[in-house]
Amino acid sequence: MTRNDPASTASAPTAPERQLEDELWDVVIIGGGAAGLSAALILSRARRRVLVLDAQEPRNRFAPHMHGVLSRDGYSPLDLVADGRREVIAADGVIETARIIETRAIDDGFEVITEAGARITGRRLIIATGTRDVLPEIDGLAEQWGRGVVACPYCDGYEAAGRRIGVLLGSAAGIHKAHMLRSYSTDITVFTALADPISESDRRILEQRGIRVEDQSVTRVVTDGDRLTGLALADGTVVQIDALFAEPRLVPLDEPLQQLGAARTDTPFGAWPTVDEFGRTSVPGVSAVGNTANPGALVPIAMGSGATAALALNGEFVAEEVAAAAHAANADQEAGVR
Repeated sequence: MTRNDPASTASAPTAPERQLEDELWDVVIIGGGAAGLSAALILSRARRRVLVLDAQEPRNRFAPHMHGVLSRDGYSPLDLVADGRREVIAADGVIETARIIETRAIDDGFEVITEAGARITGRRLIIATGTRDVLPEIDGLAEQWGRGVVACPYCDGYEAAGRRIGVLLGSAAGIHKAHMLRSYSTDITVFTALADPISESDRRILEQRGIRVEDQSVTRVVTDGDRLTGLALADGTVVQIDALFAEPRLVPLDEPLQQLGAARTDTPFGAWPTVDEFGRTSVPGVSAVGNTANPGALVPIAMGSGATAALALNGEFVAEEVAAAAHAANADQEAGVR
């Protein structure tokens, strides 16, 4: 939420936050997940003064494991973040737990205001706040999120191979997810009640591939106490499943960008921050990485986007330093001639 004068309504900054106010950071990174930490590591190793401000709420914190991450398949996403934090700190990057309530442009860069009222300044800004999954309001669904209920076939399809799979459509476009999962199992049921009506053509193709279609509303998730076992329908019957792939609504956590007036682009997921191939937004000096920039970014893609943005920013710093040296050299030469 944006406030007119955040400092007037917040508690006093903590001692660490007061110390952070004393420096003009080269780069302030809002968000300390895989994307933000990847950017921080590159920039810290380039000897830039880097500050990561992190609310410690990564999107994948509900999942015990992540998949498709080279050398870390099956690894805990929280352990990945913990490893990344240690690496950034070892390279002299600074990480502070803080929640940001306002960002604004100032003469020499940007000012970031924390919930505690600290005012932190940086020459450049990277937004790595990610996105939020909004689940359908079905009894028991949220409790299974990240375990029996997941979203991404690339992340969790392999683990569901040979099992009874449910696909909870949020839109007719989500049918593609059911077709993706067909390579993992011959026992798939698509639940359509939350989606726009699917066409007869789509229904026939699903059935042709051996995928069942269930049009009744899902009333609750059924478990054996901890493990997902099925979905209860409006008529009281229960469809037995072992894994449910849902289609949550995605909401970009891009308030810092919107406060700066950054542009958005319409995507299949809704309006999302506009970025170029280097993560640069429409606001000069501000980049967006990870799910903030790409709602479909898996962990490896998010990490790569953070590294790409960091390389581009460091290139800008080097160019500025070279330009300053060239200007000084020219000035010295002109003074010598005189």
